[in-house]
Amino acid sequence: MAEAVLIDLSGLKLNSQKNYHQPLLKTLSAIRYHHAAKAKFLCIMCCSNISCEKDGAHDTCELETSNGLSTLLREFETVSNPSMAACLYTIKQKIDEKNLSSVKVFVPVHRKTLMKAFIDQLFTDVYNFEFEDLQVTLRGDLLKQSTEINMITAQELEAIQNEIETYLRSLPALKGELAIITSPLISDIFIHGFTTRTGGISYIPTLSSFNLFSSSKRRDPKAVVRENLRRLGSAAGFNAEKFCQIKTDHANDIWIMGRKEPESYDGITTNQRGVTIAALGADCIPIVFADPIKKACGVAHSGWKGTLLGVAMATVNAMIAEYGCSLEDIIVVLGPSVGPCCFTLPRESAKAFYNLDPECVRLFDSPHPYVDIRKATRYLTGFLPVFCLLPN
Repeated sequence: MAEAVLIDLSGLKLNSQKNYHQPLLKTLSAIRYHHAAKAKFLCIMCCSNISCEKDGAHDTCELETSNGLSTLLREFETVSNPSMAACLYTIKQKIDEKNLSSVKVFVPVHRKTLMKAFIDQLFTDVYNFEFEDLQVTLRGDLLKQSTEINMITAQELEAIQNEIETYLRSLPALKGELAIITSPLISDIFIHGFTTRTGGISYIPTLSSFNLFSSSKRRDPKAVVRENLRRLGSAAGFNAEKFCQIKTDHANDIWIMGRKEPESYDGITTNQRGVTIAALGADCIPIVFADPIKKACGVAHSGWKGTLLGVAMATVNAMIAEYGCSLEDIIVVLGPSVGPCCFTLPRESAKAFYNLDPECVRLFDSPHPYVDIRKATRYLTGFLPVFCLLPN
């Protein structure tokens, strides 16, 4: 049984029908009867083409109601906006607030393919959608609708993506303005920095507003991550279309850009100009490597497993072998990550850090000792304590 029910009344042009109240009342009553007991969210979506009248420079969307229909509509939440992208994104937020994932969509047959195309762009595999034709019977006949469109053309898909991008660009930054942390140790010939949690549009509580990682297993769609990346590129001065980030495996494999890309890797090195490389981090450490002499740079993602496997030193060795870098010329900067106050491991896993250096572990005799992966990284590399670009 669906957790959320969405009814798309857009496109029916109901106000052009003089006697639509009772048929619509009957249809909505039937949907409510079958789903109200289980569904936690009942929603009606109205785009401007429900009964679009020009009011100066603005489109207005009004649904005339009888007393009975007006009473029934109070049982539903109504989302109305001229933009379908805005409507569906607002509905997505409401679904996510309730942590729902199973959605039943009642949609006019001629809008089903369009609806699916928008949903594919704005939702991920976390959600399960079921579609049913919305049928409103008027005086014994179905309210006249266009026939179903079975395919979206490339041009139509581009228009859908443009509408979504335009809407997402209009959204305000959440949790504060975009902030980029830089290090004075790295030469000005490199554009570099570490992002924080603020300045993006991701609203999922378990993610920072500036989420830069998309996954089919997360609720944040690629469109939102692309918008966050666009804002970062605009602020930092790089081309978001030439942005490469690690494919995390919590190991020590390194991709030397220009060679065949591995299926997974926790470090990237390059000496190509105009491309941006990035390592994601949260608890794990994002690390930037920069050699101003050979004009080469690298990034690495160092979690506790990668730290023990020596991903930082593997990145350094790749730069030395590939670009002829000298060890003393490579500047290494550790980005924000979990601190020793907050990171624990099972005692058996923490033992490897204790054997490395007892100062890397606190309360070792406890079942879950505290581990300092930053100190371990510095110990393993001998360097001082996420993105890096060689400008054109």
